[in-house]
Amino acid sequence: MPTRAIPLFLAMTFLITWGVIGFYVLGPELASRWFGPISGSHPLFFLATWAPAIAAILLVLSHAGTAGLGRFLSRLLLWRAPSGWAVFVVIGVPLVFMAGSVIKGGPALAPLPPEGAGPMVAVMLMMLFLGPIEELGWRGVLQPLLQRHMAPVWAGALIGAIWGLWHLPAFYLAGTVFGAWNFLPFFIGNVVLAVLVTPLLNRAGGSLLWPMFFHWQLINPFWPDAQPWDTWILAGVAIVVIWWNRDRMFTREGAVTEVIPLRPHAALQKTR
Repeated sequence: MPTRAIPLFLAMTFLITWGVIGFYVLGPELASRWFGPISGSHPLFFLATWAPAIAAILLVLSHAGTAGLGRFLSRLLLWRAPSGWAVFVVIGVPLVFMAGSVIKGGPALAPLPPEGAGPMVAVMLMMLFLGPIEELGWRGVLQPLLQRHMAPVWAGALIGAIWGLWHLPAFYLAGTVFGAWNFLPFFIGNVVLAVLVTPLLNRAGGSLLWPMFFHWQLINPFWPDAQPWDTWILAGVAIVVIWWNRDRMFTREGAVTEVIPLRPHAALQKTR
């Protein structure tokens, strides 16, 4: 996929998301009358969230057809990653939320609803098909294309800024979690998270599985609300990660630049 696909990817992504959310922001009564009130489980909210993935899939199909799409999606099967990263995603991320919540005087875990853990498990499973799907676009297409021309740390920071801006209309949308948040800490958090996931993507050979799992951990309903402390803790972690991986973060050596592997599972060889 050529680098010139970047503007088209961004145009499609923003057009879908800002079009859907903008309709509810600018014409809430008409939008609600036509499609029903918006919420985090509304089909149009899923459509808006899936915009990066939709743009990515359409671009892959246009450049490489169904065979290319199969090779692109084979990156979901790249499960090998450095053990330190695996521990951080599985254990470290929850600990960040727990620590942040405790610092602000909250609980270590999100309180269960009166119905018990069942509804939270259902939400957790729903979240698996919401935010993580974005990674097909951000880390699947945009990151490799940008890393052809800039060091990973700058590619991650740029994606984080774009990612944060892409969320902006949701902060004017009643009925979703974004409506109760402050945009600036969230924007900074997006930049931090995009930089933090960059070495994970590269060290895992372009895996889409690990960035998606990382994203899922960030929105897991069992972890407590730790804003803004989770952002500051993760910023500190990101600084350590950048320093620890400085030989790779500030040069393009070892950076993933292929959107579509030459053959299915080809990138597996990089992680063995």
